[in-house]
Amino acid sequence: MTPIPEAPRDREDLAVVAQSLRKSFDTQRRRQGQPALLAVDDVSFAIARGGSLGIVGESGSGKTTIARMLTGLVRPSGGTIAVAGRDRSHPARGSAERRRRGHELQMVFQDPYTSLDPRQRVVGCLDEALRLHTELGSKDRVERIRELLEHVGLDERHARSLPRELSGGQRQRVAIARALAGAPVVIVLDEAVSALDVSIQAQVLNLLNRLRAETGVAYVFISHNLAVVRQVCDDVLVLQHGRVVESGAVDEVLDRPQHEYTRRLLASIPTVGWDPHSVSGRADVTSRIS
Repeated sequence: MTPIPEAPRDREDLAVVAQSLRKSFDTQRRRQGQPALLAVDDVSFAIARGGSLGIVGESGSGKTTIARMLTGLVRPSGGTIAVAGRDRSHPARGSAERRRRGHELQMVFQDPYTSLDPRQRVVGCLDEALRLHTELGSKDRVERIRELLEHVGLDERHARSLPRELSGGQRQRVAIARALAGAPVVIVLDEAVSALDVSIQAQVLNLLNRLRAETGVAYVFISHNLAVVRQVCDDVLVLQHGRVVESGAVDEVLDRPQHEYTRRLLASIPTVGWDPHSVSGRADVTSRIS
């Protein structure tokens, strides 16, 4: 197993620092007569400003639970989280702190259609985000909306559209533009391209790479797709049953995996002549990667 470096202390030049994160869903499960579930166990990592970390593993490995803890949708059972040097291990106190946290960290979900208000046109969606996370006046918001649309390859015609009038790729571009509206320090992308066709995936991934270079935003990229992680991320964590089994630079981990579980994940990727029965532990991996 590759040694996992301890995350450094909270520093403002780091986008995210997570130390010894732990999440147990014991209370609810006990009420249902089920044993406690330790979804995330002693996970630590740090992401530099402008960096990109991939978190990979099979379904149920704890990836989305980590994403939800980072965004404040789930409270950690243990450990700490800091974004831009400020602790967010506990619930926000009041609306001002919630707005500040939203300004610093945004999330892009897997299904852009369900994350967008079906009754709200794109221009209204972006204007709402700008009113919430910036101090811009109405005239400046109009200009900023134009800039955001240009950033993600959309135009004024798309701005007047409802979500149902856009393609899946266009809707995801709107979701990315909305996430960028407040100039966040970090964006969490939870399976953000998995619902898109392969050709559209490539366009969105190229867009994400360009936006990171232009804006300096950091990414936490949650995915089961190792090829996608290789294209977007600098570093990667491999999770199994809520624990990190391997971590490091993307090329190092994916080209020279040290842990058997990482090797099985790589071996489960279909290629020409691929035989799923040749994958060791296939019942543990191939049936649960989705």
